[in-house]
Amino acid sequence: VNCCCDPDCSAADFSLFTTCSVPIVTGDSHLCSQKAAIYSLDVEANPPERIFKLIDQVNPSVFCIHATNYKQALSFNSPEMPTPENFDQLLKQFGSASFSAEPDTWRMNTDAQSPSDANETYRYEYGVPIQTADAFLRLPSPVVSSWCSDANPAGFLVNQATKCTRSVSVEKCGNIQAASMLFYINSSILVNITVQSIVVQSLNGMRTLLNGSDLLRLPMILDELCINIVLGVSYHITYTDAGEIIEAAASFVLGAINKEALSIQQSFEISFTQVNTKPVPLSGNPGYVVGLPLRAGFRITAAMKCQPLTQTLLDLLKGQSFPEYVASFGNSQAQDVLDWVPITHLHTSEQSDNERIYNTFQSSCQIPVSLEIEVKWTKYGSLVNPQARIVNVTATITTTTLPSGRERTIPITSSVVFTDISSPAEPGYKAWPTINAKLPFDFFFPFV
Repeated sequence: VNCCCDPDCSAADFSLFTTCSVPIVTGDSHLCSQKAAIYSLDVEANPPERIFKLIDQVNPSVFCIHATNYKQALSFNSPEMPTPENFDQLLKQFGSASFSAEPDTWRMNTDAQSPSDANETYRYEYGVPIQTADAFLRLPSPVVSSWCSDANPAGFLVNQATKCTRSVSVEKCGNIQAASMLFYINSSILVNITVQSIVVQSLNGMRTLLNGSDLLRLPMILDELCINIVLGVSYHITYTDAGEIIEAAASFVLGAINKEALSIQQSFEISFTQVNTKPVPLSGNPGYVVGLPLRAGFRITAAMKCQPLTQTLLDLLKGQSFPEYVASFGNSQAQDVLDWVPITHLHTSEQSDNERIYNTFQSSCQIPVSLEIEVKWTKYGSLVNPQARIVNVTATITTTTLPSGRERTIPITSSVVFTDISSPAEPGYKAWPTINAKLPFDFFFPFV
């Protein structure tokens, strides 16, 4: 259905398609280079039309097949057994330090492919480099030294996190490709890469989440600073159980450099989530990765008592001694009571009102399944050097009904989000008034 590479379909057939179920067709994925057929639909045309493109695809792997010029290697042939009659001939052919089984048939013909290879449908498998329209999705990483190399392809279902150093300067602010957002979203992974969020980091390290993430911010010079430099990129890929990528999003951290800066450290991450599932932190895929925690759990059966089970899950989510207050500042002292913010506790349910009423009469067991913590903070002090101050903390416990009569796995999740609630300055007014005056030289005498 919706097979855009089907040679039997006519233009009238393609006009009825809603999408291309097979967006790319290639040959052997182990080849170093080959032709790839890209199929898409122009849904704005009336009637919709099929679009076909032929591109050169490059395999970045060090171990790849340059050419399939030895046809006998594609199948297994029984070796010729030595006999008194053929011994001299075999000794002449294979007796030297090196030999060729078929020296006359070595031809560098990379265009010739078997019909079965040309019709092979491409599906992503674990570890296969993620393709873009022109090459592969890049995840910069250090190779020999700490400097960034852009030749590292991102592998399908391979969660990665890298850090590397990039050479920059204010003079070349708009000419550093790897410091621009366009470098990381300009290539489509057969689906467009959308910008999920943008965080701006000041020179002193304070970060602010921008309200609109659809705005493209390119490097530019402002007040002798090069702003909107990419400091970090996090890709999030959504895929189907058939190995198709259906959504790709990128989150950015942008910063600024001054004239003294010669390099920056960039961080890159990529994670994968199957469609219609909740992301669960893994410790490997599939094998364990050194340094990541062992995954463990217990099974919840219907025979377990509700109250002990609820308490066990609460201890798992909140720990043995959940705090009651949070300090407003990083240096708040214990004796300064007004500097401590009480934590507000909320409870919610995953069920609708009707389900909740029904379960109340059925005496069902409500168990906590998630803890969500929201920390609200604001900029405090002068505009020149604002300080982060926590003003509110909310802890929300979400419950669900324990299914009776059968066993199943219930994911337990926890999350924390930091929200900037600073009020922006109104046009024509300053957020904080300033006083242009000097204190007497002995104002603080005898104090230092």
